[in-house]
Amino acid sequence: MGVRVGNMVFSSGIMGTDPATGKLPPGADRQAELMFQNLRTLLAAAGGGPDDVAHMTVFLKDNEYRQAVNREWLKMFPDEDDRPARHTLRWDLAGDMLVQCEVVAVLD
Repeated sequence: MGVRVGNMVFSSGIMGTDPATGKLPPGADRQAELMFQNLRTLLAAAGGGPDDVAHMTVFLKDNEYRQAVNREWLKMFPDEDDRPARHTLRWDLAGDMLVQCEVVAVLD
């Protein structure tokens, strides 16, 4: 799901897959929630956390899913003066995948 190079972490695509089942649940709300949960898991495995994220790219199957991602974004990054850079774009995601992200993190 990602690689650590020195003090930097580069993820591959992080999906809203349920870690208990390995499957994508229906609905953008749950997929977005799990995507951010999976991001936390990746960061913790690398020795970091949300404060280490420098940049996030978010892919949406449809722009209507932006609100689902924004809700989880605000939970993970509540301080409007200390959020990572973010680029959000519509993308032809495979199958039932509605949201996906990639991140770059810099660990202290």
